[in-house]
Amino acid sequence: MAVLEQSWIKVQEKTFGKWLNNKLKVRNVQVNDLVHDLSDGIALIHLLEILSNESLGRYAARPKLRVQRFENVNIALDFIKSRKIQLTNIGAEDVVDGNRKIILGLIWTLILRFTISDINDQGLSAREGLLLWCQRKTACYEDVEVRDFSGSWNDGLAFCALLDIHRPDLIDYDQLDKSDHKGNMQLAFDIASKEIGIPDLLDVEDVCDVAKPDERSLMTYIAYWFHAFSQMEKVENAGRRVEKFVSNMQGAWEMQNNYERRMRALLQSIAQQGNDWEKSEFDGTYTDAKEQSKKFVGYKRKEKRDWVAEKSDLAGLLGNIKTKLSTYRLRPYQPPADLSLEALDDAWNGLMEAERTRSQVINNTIRDIKNNLRRSFAHKANDFEMALKTISLSISGLEGDVEDQLEHTSQISRNLPPLDQYLEIIDGLDKQCQEANIEENDFTTYTYDELAYELSLVRSSVQKKLAFLENQMVARNMTNLTPIQLEEFESVFRHFDRDLSNSLQELEFSAALASLGLVYDEQEMHERFLEVAGRNGSVSFEQFIRFMVDVTEDQNTAEQVFESFREVADGKPYVTELDLTHSLIPDEVVEQLVQTMPAHKGPDLQEDRDLPKYDYVTFMERYMGDKNKGANGTGRHDAS
Repeated sequence: MAVLEQSWIKVQEKTFGKWLNNKLKVRNVQVNDLVHDLSDGIALIHLLEILSNESLGRYAARPKLRVQRFENVNIALDFIKSRKIQLTNIGAEDVVDGNRKIILGLIWTLILRFTISDINDQGLSAREGLLLWCQRKTACYEDVEVRDFSGSWNDGLAFCALLDIHRPDLIDYDQLDKSDHKGNMQLAFDIASKEIGIPDLLDVEDVCDVAKPDERSLMTYIAYWFHAFSQMEKVENAGRRVEKFVSNMQGAWEMQNNYERRMRALLQSIAQQGNDWEKSEFDGTYTDAKEQSKKFVGYKRKEKRDWVAEKSDLAGLLGNIKTKLSTYRLRPYQPPADLSLEALDDAWNGLMEAERTRSQVINNTIRDIKNNLRRSFAHKANDFEMALKTISLSISGLEGDVEDQLEHTSQISRNLPPLDQYLEIIDGLDKQCQEANIEENDFTTYTYDELAYELSLVRSSVQKKLAFLENQMVARNMTNLTPIQLEEFESVFRHFDRDLSNSLQELEFSAALASLGLVYDEQEMHERFLEVAGRNGSVSFEQFIRFMVDVTEDQNTAEQVFESFREVADGKPYVTELDLTHSLIPDEVVEQLVQTMPAHKGPDLQEDRDLPKYDYVTFMERYMGDKNKGANGTGRHDAS
């Protein structure tokens, strides 16, 4: 019996000593002899300050007198009692005088309180909760039966099973030699230490070489396994929440980018249209003015209508963005001032004013061109008529010698070709008037056709006069006769609504949920459908949305995402790419996060000194409303 007692004391002293040193290493304190090194109370005070994250106040840092050791130990014991930790038959003299069993009992009490008591599984706590966790995690392994924290662990398979169920990438359980107890346990201990970071509190011989391993030592060691894998599950869950947050936000980001891109393009088009109108010039012709009027009408039928539709779409898109962010309880999106709806309204008002000015300029130009055409035509026509009258009067008024009349009439005939050219000018002006739809002209009574007819009469008159005079000349020369004798886009719901009935049947409902990652067994899916559909026999769009809200409403609040980042960061005010990767966030999401999050500029931990660090606190403040800002503390990095 004495040998057995010495055995568990030795194992506990070694295990508890390693537990102590694992905690004390953050202060560079080392305990070599559990009994001797705790006797002055200093290591005990350090331990309690680390475990509680509180200061125990002033104490003798270099106690030389026995009374100083007593004072230090009493400071530690009083603090333990103040935390309502039950101490039975433990006094300062037991620690100062090195009562081994009492000291081991004291350390065990602290281990229970600060390492094991927070373990809870299905309502059980401490020993029962830890045992139930081990049993649940190893239940699917035929070679493992965890009944206690003693003999159930002799063959090392329970440790290997815990590794396999959580990190199958680190161990091949099926290939183990089940009869090699020491080898299996050593393998599990080595992997736990090197790959998981679990401290080496036990040696293989402490478990394999004894029929009944020390329960307290095993519980202390296995508690580290529980915390390590529980934290791993928390980090993975946090990583999944971050991944889902990024996935959900991706749509909002794309909508924002789409809004800003389209708004910028619309504003540029509006500004460019105004500049084009300001720079536009008229060449003074009706054809040019009418072409510019045609383009203006085309603008109102095409570009303006497109812009009106785009203006409405952008207002709707901005509303959808705000609704989406509000759904996730994130800070509303406010576009840059130069891309806001107010900026668009100002630009649109400017466009309307420019449009009115453009319309006036075109109408006034056309009106002026028409008036100028009327005046030009009238001026030429009146002058032309005057010339014809002058010629007519000249011919009708000829008198005197036939030779003189013939010379004068010949001169008039030689002057007729310039009138043809002048009439061509009038013809061009007349055609311009026709193109301008000018039907009346208050500045003249003559038309081109009338003038052309009168010119033909004058030409005929001149020709007749020439013929007459020439005949008279002939007649006179031959018979001595006198001259008097001769002219114009939910989605998933819509996707699976095959018959466009705006409702989902049971199979469609099941497929829709499966596409969203909500997978149930057949019976549970049927029950879900009946619960949602009710008496209708089908799920309406509103019922579907209500159901999705019910099952997802508590998964992606900004506070939860922020806490998820903190879990990934292990309480640090920053994350590294390694933290994100270890939380099993997909590589593409990690890449997107490190490109988006700002760099951390504050102090860091020694182990992260050479790694890039990212400020997830500032990153999340972009998406958290004012009411959430109180939640962005950096937390405390627990060295344990």
